[in-house]
Amino acid sequence: AMDPQKFSRKLWSARKQLILMLAPLLLLPLLFVVPPKEGKCLYVVLLMAVYWCTEALPLAVTAMLPVCLFPTMGILPSKKVCPQYFLETNFLFLSGLVMASAIEEWGLHRRIALKVLKIVGVKPAWLILGMMITSSFLSMWLSNTATTAMMLPIANAILESLFGNLETLKENCKDKSDPEGGCGEVHVSELLRDSIPLFRKEAEYQMKVWKGFLISIPYAASIGGTATLTGTAPNLILVGQLKSYFPECDLINFGSWFVFAFPLMLLFLILGWIWIAFLYGGLNTRLCISKHDEREAAEAKAKAVIDEDYKKLGPIKFAEGSITFFFIMFAILLFTRDPKFVTGWSVFFTKGYVSDAVTGVIIISILFFFPSQCPSLCWWFDSRASNTPYVPLLSWRKAQECVPWNIILLLGGGFAMAKGCEESGLAVWIGNHLQPLAQVPPAVAVILITAFIACFTEFASNTATIIIFLPVIAELAIRVNVNPLYFMIPATTGCSYAFMLPVSTPPNSIAFASGHLMVKDMVKTGFVMNILGILCVSLAMNTWGLHMFSLHTYPDWARPLNASSATVATHAMATMNMTG
Repeated sequence: AMDPQKFSRKLWSARKQLILMLAPLLLLPLLFVVPPKEGKCLYVVLLMAVYWCTEALPLAVTAMLPVCLFPTMGILPSKKVCPQYFLETNFLFLSGLVMASAIEEWGLHRRIALKVLKIVGVKPAWLILGMMITSSFLSMWLSNTATTAMMLPIANAILESLFGNLETLKENCKDKSDPEGGCGEVHVSELLRDSIPLFRKEAEYQMKVWKGFLISIPYAASIGGTATLTGTAPNLILVGQLKSYFPECDLINFGSWFVFAFPLMLLFLILGWIWIAFLYGGLNTRLCISKHDEREAAEAKAKAVIDEDYKKLGPIKFAEGSITFFFIMFAILLFTRDPKFVTGWSVFFTKGYVSDAVTGVIIISILFFFPSQCPSLCWWFDSRASNTPYVPLLSWRKAQECVPWNIILLLGGGFAMAKGCEESGLAVWIGNHLQPLAQVPPAVAVILITAFIACFTEFASNTATIIIFLPVIAELAIRVNVNPLYFMIPATTGCSYAFMLPVSTPPNSIAFASGHLMVKDMVKTGFVMNILGILCVSLAMNTWGLHMFSLHTYPDWARPLNASSATVATHAMATMNMTG
């Protein structure tokens, strides 16, 4: 007989294959319990949810399941499923990714990062703030993962100049009260026996600051991604699903989202910084007096490292200047197209024709032919000038390498899933079962929804989480007569707040892979970060969000959701008191 321990190891090593085979069988009863069409759709949705959460299949492959299963199970014809994989929302996302790859190609992101760090100075608390500001600003435009991957080496270089080698630091943190054991031989010869605890205290303080640095970067990248529509996939899924469920709703676009989400990001970033700096010794003033000169010398050294790195970049090149110009144009044009609080430039075109996707694609198309060297008229008249082919700011090969096509498929899978839920009547069926929740006051519901999504996204990809729950949340809002945006926006923002586990998001994994953080560090810091995030979202929704999106009234665009569902008509009220 096989030893149970060995058998359990075998099971663990084959877990993905087992999930792949068992999940479809275990979900089969749904087809007989739930009404036919809704049951089939629920079967596919749950199957995809299981595959996404366990990653039994690559995320992008799971996202393509609707193409196989919706037509074969009679839920939706393929001509309705396939177009969902490249909606205009995907084009907006693609243009954001291509712009990011051009910024990375010419190293503009590194220049921005070093410039910010030069400005904030090298005191640990200020450096952590500088790191967080830079990471959050970059992740508004680049992917959170790329931002974290770029900022960590910069952080490590600064830390090494501040505190020396990490391995030595770890050694110094260990309890070595007897000088013979050595507390770093050099130091013991200089230090008296009773100053060893002081020395160790200093090493522990430095180790804490090091951890604070590493943990602040992925957190700031996740927070920064929420500020723009292209910053993170869930924001785009919200826009795509709104278009699918409520075609009349045009409240959310790049400009209006930025006006709502940017102040929220700033508020959360400052609170997060105070918490991280407090927890990791940046804000306290308990500095060892005897080490003060040494610490000042270390800070001067760190400043020199930053200055040196910045100098190495040299003067701004023509390509960097051009990318900066197009990047600013990209942001301004998207922001001013139709910001809602003032008239945007889209009024010069036929109403409803020009969207954010059009704007994005216009700008990125220019990058593929705009020269990266300053063009010169003399070249035409100089017979001796070399005839080198001109290099554009971005080559298609570079764009192809940098764009994560799997995320584009993932977005498409989300839209296909939402379409299936809507057309099969599954959304309405779920809504009918959510009736008891009508008793909860909407303001409390916002906190509960954000908290639930923020917890769920710790274990699943944030894109998959929002794909699975947005249709349910939209239907819930209609049942309880609340403006759907009042529930959908907090859910979308909340699913980016995955701070507690290394596996929650790729940025967390990258920081954790550096080997200096422990899971308990992330759980301890992340738990409070989650609470802060939930409170910030709740505050934003009930203050400026309420007025921006008129969340206190039940909108006309949400009325004709499914004509089949007569309950909507009976429930529809002209206004709704947000205080519940």
